[in-house]
Amino acid sequence: MTWRYPRVIAHRGGGRLAPENTLAALAMAVRCGCRAVELDARLSADGTPFLIHDATLDRTTSGTGRVAQTRDSVLCALDAGCRHSASFADEPLPTLREAIERCVELDLWANIEIKAEAGEEAACGSAVARIVSATWRGTVPLLSSFSTTALEAARRAAPELPRALLLRGFARDWRTRAERLGCVGVHSKAAGITKHHVAAVHEAGFVLACYTVNEPEPVEQLFAAGVDAVFTDRPDRIRADAYAV
Repeated sequence: MTWRYPRVIAHRGGGRLAPENTLAALAMAVRCGCRAVELDARLSADGTPFLIHDATLDRTTSGTGRVAQTRDSVLCALDAGCRHSASFADEPLPTLREAIERCVELDLWANIEIKAEAGEEAACGSAVARIVSATWRGTVPLLSSFSTTALEAARRAAPELPRALLLRGFARDWRTRAERLGCVGVHSKAAGITKHHVAAVHEAGFVLACYTVNEPEPVEQLFAAGVDAVFTDRPDRIRADAYAV
């Protein structure tokens, strides 16, 4: 393997400790001593990548409806903190560019997951890759997705950016897909991971990162099995400095 991951990556920015996919989440990761974050990006109706996990606005913001059908002006006026807690009320929904700029300011490494509506995977992959390539400064970030179409488009738009294939399980074609996409890593659910999986991923030349692990004991078991990195919603419990190598 030629690519090294941070060992502990805060899921959706600050995990459960702050509103997910916000600038406040990035600050929370830093306060917990975590220097790496995972973020989700999807396109607005205007084709601008915003940080948001769901296809709809309802769960995490003051808005309703589909992100892909909402204009930038509406998205920028939403409260992305009120659904988490009153203390984070009025936290804005950031664009990907704003989030990258804040990551650079905070010296945070980032894994940016490309999310997309069906039929828009290529457009989203390309837009995300172009913005990351043009905006990021410092340690090279990583792009990931469940969508091979999105990763192929990202590769064409910014071939210099490393990529990782997200898996819900180890289907027979996982290695072929990852190799075809020129990936450096494979990201899999932590549940069910065995030393056999770890060995197969490493033998193929990929890094293996597992999601989403929130207690120290399973993290220690995964690292003992040879897993390279974990995503966590609790960077306060899974302290990055405790697993440094």
